[in-house]
Parts: sequence; C-alpha cells; structure tokens
Amino acid sequence: MSPAHGPLRTGPQPHVMYARILRLYEAAFGTEPTDVRALGADGSARSYHRLVGSDGSTVIGGVGPEAEENEAFWSYSRAFRSIGLHVPEIFATDAEAGVWLMEDLGDTTLFAALDAERRRAPGSFPESMLPAYRRVLEWLPRFQVEGHRVVDYGVAYPRAAFDRQSIQWDLNYFKYHFLKLAHVPFREAALERDFARLVDLLLAADTDHFLYRDFQSRNVMLRDGEPWFIDYQGGRRGALQYDVASLLYDAKADIPDPERASLLEHYLDALEAVHPVDRAQFLEVYPGYVLVRILQAMGAYGYRGFFEQKARFLKSVPYAARNIAGILESGLPLDLPELETVFRRIVDRWSDEPDGSPSPAGLRVGINSFSYRRGYPGDETGHGGGFVFDCRAIPNPGRQERFRDRTGLDTGVARFIEALPEAGAFWDSVRALVDAQVDTYRARGFTSLTVSFGCTGGQHRSVYFAERLAAHLRERYADVGLGVLHRESARWPRPAGTPTTE
Repeated sequence: MSPAHGPLRTGPQPHVMYARILRLYEAAFGTEPTDVRALGADGSARSYHRLVGSDGSTVIGGVGPEAEENEAFWSYSRAFRSIGLHVPEIFATDAEAGVWLMEDLGDTTLFAALDAERRRAPGSFPESMLPAYRRVLEWLPRFQVEGHRVVDYGVAYPRAAFDRQSIQWDLNYFKYHFLKLAHVPFREAALERDFARLVDLLLAADTDHFLYRDFQSRNVMLRDGEPWFIDYQGGRRGALQYDVASLLYDAKADIPDPERASLLEHYLDALEAVHPVDRAQFLEVYPGYVLVRILQAMGAYGYRGFFEQKARFLKSVPYAARNIAGILESGLPLDLPELETVFRRIVDRWSDEPDGSPSPAGLRVGINSFSYRRGYPGDETGHGGGFVFDCRAIPNPGRQERFRDRTGLDTGVARFIEALPEAGAFWDSVRALVDAQVDTYRARGFTSLTVSFGCTGGQHRSVYFAERLAAHLRERYADVGLGVLHRESARWPRPAGTPTTE
C-alpha cells in the first residue's frame, strides 16, 4: 500500500473520494488541509492522498473498496504498533466510508533506493544496499514471531491461514492468469498432480507464524535510514519461509545468488535470536516456498499486464524467468515433471528478453507495438511525451497465408514490408520525427520518451517498425536507454522470432 510512487491518479469519482477524506481529516484535526495530492497505488484497487496541514505537516489518506481488507489493515497496524514494530500509526478511520488517515512515511521505498543506487553505479547488485537489506531482514522475524502473538486472525482477509486452499488459489492464479493468458502450453491434469505434490511439501513446514504475504521491496519504506513496513493487510497464519523468499526473489530487485545466500543466512541468524530454528529443516522446505512465491507473482504480472493491460507489470516477467532459470539449474525441490516443462518454456521465451532498464543518467526511450482493437497503450510516465504512429496504411503481411502465423520479428515479414514503397516513406517520416525529438530531449536533460506503433492485430507491421526503430536508436545513440514492449505478444499464434526461409 505504498503511498507514493508513480503518476497522479484518482478513481472514477474523485470528488467523492476527496469529500470522504476531507470530512475525516476535519473530524480528526479540527481544520481543513491546505492541500490534497493524489498518489499512485500500483497494482491495487486502493488509492492514496497526501494531505498537508496549515503547519506543513502531512498525513496519508487511504480509500479502500474492501471493508474486510481495510479492517485487517487497521487491526494489524494497531497490534504491531503495540509491540514497537515499525508500521504507520492509524490516526482515524471511517469504516462505512472506507477511508482512513495514517502516518506519512515519506516517498522512499527500499526498491526506489535500490534503483537509485543502480543508476549511479550500473552493473552488479550495489554493495551499498546490503546494510538496508540486512536491517529489513532483522525486522522480519519480529513480525513473524512477536507479531504472531498479538494479531487477531479473526479479521484476516481473504483467509486466516496460508493453508491448502490458499496455496491452491495462488497456483491457479499462475495457471489461469499467466499460463493461459500468455498462451504457454501445458497438460492440465499433469500440472495439477505437480501442484498437489508441491502443496504437500509446503504444508510439511511449521505454519504457526505470521505470514506477511507481500514482503517485498516496494512495501518497505526507508525513513531516516530505518525500514518501516506497509501493505501487510493480506497477512495470515503461515510458514516462516514464505516472506524471506518474497524479499530475496523479488523479481525486479534482481538480487544475485551469492547475495541471496548471504542475506538468507543473516535472516536465519536474526530469527534464531527470537525463535529456535532447525536450519536443515528450514532449508529443506525453503525452495518450495521460493517456487510458490514466484508462481504467485507471475500470476499477478499476467493479470495486471495481460488482462488489465498495465504494461509495466510485464516488464517484471524477464526477471522472474531468469529466477526460474536459476532454480532449474539448481534443481527443483521434488519431482515436478510438468511444472519443469512449463518452466523451461517460460525460460526459453522470456529469460533473454531485455528488461528495458534506463541508462544510468539520461534519456530512456520506451518503444511499444500494439493492436488498435485493444486500445492505445497506457502512459507509464505521467507526462505523455512522445508519438503514436498508425501503421495501418501500409499493406498488411497478415493477409498473406505464408505470414499469417508469423510476426514482425520474422525475416520474411521484414523483407515483405521493406519492399513496399509505402513502408519506405513511412519509415523516413518516423525516423526524422523521432531523431529530432531525441536530440531535443537529450539536449534539455529529459529522461523519458515513448514511441508506439499500432496496427490491426499488433503482430506484423507495428512489431516490425518498433524493432526497426530500436535498432536505429541503438546504433545512433550510445547513451540512450531503450525498452521494447510488444503488448500483444501473448496473443501471437506462436512464439515470436522463428525465421521463415523467404
């Protein structure tokens, strides 16, 4: 429930939202705020606002559509604060209106700090971030062990324990919202048998602890060098292994294996200070929890990215695929033949895909292909700078039987398009416009430009021109970061890039 990060957004009826929060603020503090600023809430139906008082002090106003989820957050927050855990203070709530006021923890998440360090020193995991991660992992056992003693699981939402049913929901989330939406083939009965084996392994762990549920770098705020924690309203009774796996295999944090191993040992040392630990038993089950956490996260990427068309979530898929590749190399924790086959398909398709990371300090150009049938791509930057080019005036290779199941990544399709006079004129115009804009943005120190190409299906023409522009910019501007996203790739008839012989 991170209260800060991303473009300003409000719901469909912002006046209702503001009115509810303003009433609660006036009731709590006896005065009106001097300013109200909408804040982002990635991947959530909740929304947040920063309210500024006449003395400059700030609080965060939250709006949540799920009454049970709100109650879980408020109850857990009060319980955790009662034993000195670093969570925001709840100042006021209105259960009927679904709004609350809480302490403002600032804008810096653990992930934002990590990203900033990577921009300053691109390459390996920044050693400067290890103390912050260690500190976070020293706090985690206190939530799991001490927090477990004080929380009321009677308000847990949507389930009081990470039990067989809860785990099965996560596995189905992966199956239906990632595998099916991304058109990754699998044998359903065989996959269900593997899921059942995995659930049995997970339930062999001691599950009488508080499971935070979404313990990852965007849900840790850094204030005055100390970690503070948010977004635990999905917490429930569960195993210790899940949360540390969530943090260490957080996809875009991209923690290398040696650092993961060192941080896991640091966590176990901290855990032993508050709870007896059989390390061998813990580590026997731990890989299974790594798996189920990655599967749950990929289900979320699929649902938010493919179904809700929030393209930024799909940018995490290559990271997750590379995590899976590492797990396959180390060996799965038990015999899961169909899941292993599915994993290899995911790795083959996504692990070499560029992550679209920006250059350390400079312009990043995001290039998209899309289908007009599914609407324009969303603006992830908040400023709308860039171009949308309509490729539909160019003859469609997809009308040719030989290209119907191919894409703009295909050599034969590229040759077909390049032979069209219309395509040459179109490309000359695109290149001139984009080059001029890139030159201007670089000169003025801007950091983000978006260029999108649309066609009927988002498979042939738009894909070709997106790739051609990326190759052109890569050759022309060594200091410009590039990211290419083919939004409709999950709907292509076959995996992209298989060459034809034309």
